[in-house]
Amino acid sequence: MTNTSDYDRTDSWVDTHFDAEVAFLQQLIRVPTDTPPGNNAPHAERTAALLKDFGFEAEKYPVPVADVKAYGMESITNLIVRRHYSNSGKTIALNAHGDVVPPGDGWTKDPYGGEIENGKIYGRASAVSKCDFASFTFAVRALESLGLPLNGAVELHFTYDEEFGGELGPGWLLKQGLTKPDLLIAAGFSYEVVTAHNGCLQMEVTVHGKMAHAAIPHTGIDALQGAVHVLNALYAQNVLYKQVTSSVEGIQHPYLNVGRIEGGTNTNVVPGKVSFKLDRRMIPEENPVVVEAAIRKVISEAAAECAGVTIDIRRLLLANSMRPLPGNKPLVDAIQKHGEVLFGEKIHAMGTPLYTDVRLYAEAGIPGVIYGAGPRTVLESNAKRADEHLSLEDLRRATKVIARVLRDLLA
Repeated sequence: MTNTSDYDRTDSWVDTHFDAEVAFLQQLIRVPTDTPPGNNAPHAERTAALLKDFGFEAEKYPVPVADVKAYGMESITNLIVRRHYSNSGKTIALNAHGDVVPPGDGWTKDPYGGEIENGKIYGRASAVSKCDFASFTFAVRALESLGLPLNGAVELHFTYDEEFGGELGPGWLLKQGLTKPDLLIAAGFSYEVVTAHNGCLQMEVTVHGKMAHAAIPHTGIDALQGAVHVLNALYAQNVLYKQVTSSVEGIQHPYLNVGRIEGGTNTNVVPGKVSFKLDRRMIPEENPVVVEAAIRKVISEAAAECAGVTIDIRRLLLANSMRPLPGNKPLVDAIQKHGEVLFGEKIHAMGTPLYTDVRLYAEAGIPGVIYGAGPRTVLESNAKRADEHLSLEDLRRATKVIARVLRDLLA
């Protein structure tokens, strides 16, 4: 039987079972996984039950509660589905994460409804990345429908710690020795295959002053004014960061964002404490140790210019950037070949300004790429914004691409 007819058969299987794939995704969207608070074990249980209907036995790996709570979440159960075909050949892992940021305001659709309108499915995580629970699962089913002798194995890794950094998701599975695949495809978008990504440093800065009655402000030390001075110094760095450019296509320059601020006790009280959380994206060429030291220096020097103000700085996350590992070429070549056929355009290999769990596999020596169901950009999908959605046609075609890639690498 020719390769072409194998591709036709997997494509046809996906088309025939596409309504079931969409229904599977709807069920996944309807179980909330807002992180924070991060109570994700119920979604893992639901996913495992749905997978069992397909004959897939999901191994459940709950992370110890004490570790999860110390991390700032409530529950994590990671899943591995192992499809072993033979002792020869490679093991290919397909990883997608089920945890997501809370919906936020502005939705015109139910964020947990999985509603379908004009060829799109709406809901939190419809595009990032519960959709790839569906694309990966149904791609494996399409591969197995061929009935061919296969070499090696496929593993589905469905994990629940991407928003907080991945250490209790893929990082935990790898450190526990529960998996060591040869190659990895992680959840992504359909029109590019990502081989490199930014790193991320997240920190919490607490500015301490002294509370006082607003009628006698001179008896206090305004922590908010101190925080504003520090923030202005940090924001000034973004101008300098634009002068540092990356050689990786798809990645431009470093940048810094302050995403959360809280403090004060009442409108008639001089605030005695203000804290904020910052996110510093690092291009692959940067050294994380140097980056963190530089930010701490900026903060400390700015705070020193405010009389009576003291600061505490706490690192929340240090996610290394990812550079391509040489062994990822078979994945890149196969995805580009089949992606061009099914999407009618070239699938470029490039970097992304996001940071992902793939870095944890790369740090363990496992070559990987990022590819899955989704539009050309994060912006188009409304990921992390209201009315997140996914084109069902992108889901269909990406599932076919992954099935063909698996056939090439394992048959």
